Amino acid sequence: MTTPAEDAAALRLIVGRIARKLRAAKNVVGGLALSESSVLARLESDGPASPSALAEQEGVRPQAMAVTLAALEERGLVSREPHAADRRRAVIAMTAAGRKMAADRRSVSGQRLATAIEEEFSQAERRELQQLMTLLDRLSERL
Repeated sequence: MTTPAEDAAALRLIVGRIARKLRAAKNVVGGLALSESSVLARLESDGPASPSALAEQEGVRPQAMAVTLAALEERGLVSREPHAADRRRAVIAMTAAGRKMAADRRSVSGQRLATAIEEEFSQAERRELQQLMTLLDRLSERL
């Protein structure tokens, strides 16, 4: 029997490996840098935000965020509008092209997972995987 610390280390390694492979598959769609895809995901989940708020949330300097936002704007994935209350400030929002890019990237990773599950696991193993997902979901809620 392994210890909880050994289980935690193994789980962290496996989840990290899965996340890296899915991230690599998503990067095939649109060729976005990790920082760019992270900003798009944040805008999609949280809605429009100021560049300074995005920099703070992403844990980067405002100058680095400016470079990321410029690249996303150049590709037409985000737009910059004046803040409603303070016209000196800007608000960054996803464009229709940005929303499509995010959806396409999700579709690629979802399809990759579905294909791997279908090709690799028997029906019995898929039932075990479903049970495991319930436990992992519970674990995620606890963290």
